[in-house]
Amino acid sequence: MMDWSLINFIDIAGTFVFAVSGIMVAIQKKFDFFGVIILAFVTSVGGGTLRDLMIGSTPVAWMKSEVHVITVLAAVPICYFLSRQLQKARKTFLIFDTLGIGLFTILGIEKSLEIGLSPVVAVMMGIVSAVFGGVLRDVLSNDVPMVFRKEIYAFACLSGALAYIGLNLISDKSEINMLLAISVVIAIRLLSLRNKWSIPFNVK
Repeated sequence: MMDWSLINFIDIAGTFVFAVSGIMVAIQKKFDFFGVIILAFVTSVGGGTLRDLMIGSTPVAWMKSEVHVITVLAAVPICYFLSRQLQKARKTFLIFDTLGIGLFTILGIEKSLEIGLSPVVAVMMGIVSAVFGGVLRDVLSNDVPMVFRKEIYAFACLSGALAYIGLNLISDKSEINMLLAISVVIAIRLLSLRNKWSIPFNVK
């Protein structure tokens, strides 16, 4: 039976919203049915798979429970019936992607801390969890990955990750700390999109 603790809820919620972001890109690129499934799957579990392989947690998370696969497959018909509404604006995709990086950043950190890794490594694994699925999505759909663009993306993950580590030092209310840190990632990402913030790297 599924343990519906907050961390597991974050895992499934992140899987769903990242699956939706992958499906939206696949529909926009006019992929066939299997292309939609593949892009949804690699977007939603790609980051977690790499994280688990790097920290030696095998079999990787989605292989231990069918709930991840079911979540991805459930996202497909939902997106199909709501495709017109979802595809009306690019900001819809950005919202789902932003929710995904917020959820998976903290999920990656927490899973790394649980096995005794240092906070520094845990922060790195949180960022890997958050961005690598999107990298796979963008590469497979022939786009420049968001993490490589000048807009604020990985920096939002880093900010939320550091906030989570800091909150854990001053408070033992881990679930509240998770929610606050997720909010930091989402807020910084959405504010940066709204105000067109970026971190340029200009070489003359």
